[in-house]
Amino acid sequence: MSKRIESFMKKIIEKNPGETEFHQAVREVIESIMPFLEKNPKYLEAKIPEKIVEPERVIMFRVPWMDDKAEIHVNRGYRIEMNSAIGPYKGGLRFHPTVNLGILKFLAFEQVFKNSLTTLPMGGGKGGSDFDPKGKSDNEVMRFCQSFMTELSRHIGPNTDVPAGDIGVGAREIGYLFGQYKRLRNEFTGVLTGKGINWGGSLIRPEATGYGAVYFAEEMLKTRNDSIKGKICAVSGSGNVAQYTVEKVTGLGGKAVTLSDSGGYIYDEKGINEKKLAFVKELKNVKRGRIKEYAKEFNCKYFENQRPWAVKCDVAFPSATQNEISESDATKLVKSGCICVAEGANMPTTQEGIKIFLKAKILYGPGKAANAGGVAVSGLEMSQNSERISWTREEVDSRLRNIMIAIHATCVKYGKEGKYIDYVKGANIGGFIKVADTMLDQGLV
Repeated sequence: MSKRIESFMKKIIEKNPGETEFHQAVREVIESIMPFLEKNPKYLEAKIPEKIVEPERVIMFRVPWMDDKAEIHVNRGYRIEMNSAIGPYKGGLRFHPTVNLGILKFLAFEQVFKNSLTTLPMGGGKGGSDFDPKGKSDNEVMRFCQSFMTELSRHIGPNTDVPAGDIGVGAREIGYLFGQYKRLRNEFTGVLTGKGINWGGSLIRPEATGYGAVYFAEEMLKTRNDSIKGKICAVSGSGNVAQYTVEKVTGLGGKAVTLSDSGGYIYDEKGINEKKLAFVKELKNVKRGRIKEYAKEFNCKYFENQRPWAVKCDVAFPSATQNEISESDATKLVKSGCICVAEGANMPTTQEGIKIFLKAKILYGPGKAANAGGVAVSGLEMSQNSERISWTREEVDSRLRNIMIAIHATCVKYGKEGKYIDYVKGANIGGFIKVADTMLDQGLV
């Protein structure tokens, strides 16, 4: 089996040179599904693994825009349309200087499995640009978004490809993108998700990824007759996902004690309560400031250029970015008594770190399962747009929770090994089967 895996990975690396994050994502999946594939050779005979790692379409384009000083800049835009077997391509847009083809292919590949797990009819895609919204004026961001959408609009549509937000793409950016699409196509349609409530957005969408990660952690803890209540929780990041993870942790009786950004992390032993979280939302969403300002405001510890994984905690929610938990970070978490990890970010744990968690038999929820709440509510937004209706906050939240319970059940079904549940294996096999069977049904596509 290992020979087959290494042979497969050799071809992937040769065909996609330098795309290390994509190689990592493919290896994580292929290692966990290969035993299943060998027991079900129809997938190997139809070359489903080779098809599923190859994007159906890769779009790359230039994005010229003008700053407030009338200077012209040129960024690069992308859209990876990975797999549309079970529905229109669905996945976020990321605006960040680190964006490149390899990162977006890894994200699009993960999205295929994540979207499959939600039970909703959505394919997988991802896109973005190496543009950095930080430090830019609203007008500069608007001009960039309009230029970006001018090209992207040719390739997307409510029944073809429905992008959403991701790192660097929040409500402001979605608004500018949607406005330009409407202007170019002369139609008001649900082509983007994460829209404003007044113009087709869904309640709970901003909260969905964070809430969903906590709901998933709660389901994992239930398998050991436990819950979030009374748990000390370490959360990384301080953006949308982290903020609403803290909000839901607090609502379920847990205590979140950390937040971070690229500069470092804060450790608030007393816990981040509702008042403190409101400060964070203002700081990050409006003022676009740094998390160290929290430490000054509430007189707590700030650790520069460090991640929060040395903090003693019961549950960890990595909610910042990929590969933020290394092997040594994972070891620290296990040694400090962490019993559960639910990934709010995409692939935040290295392969070596994952092995530490699995060896220690802690509850480990990979991102494609634990953070699927965001895209799940994006799917619910698409449904509301199609029907021209709007569901209440309570109805969307209830549907979100039921979807996370269903994802957890799928992971248990395919990942249970004796008394232990391997959520990596469960999520990968569960996500793969639906897409693979559909690809078989549809023939040579």
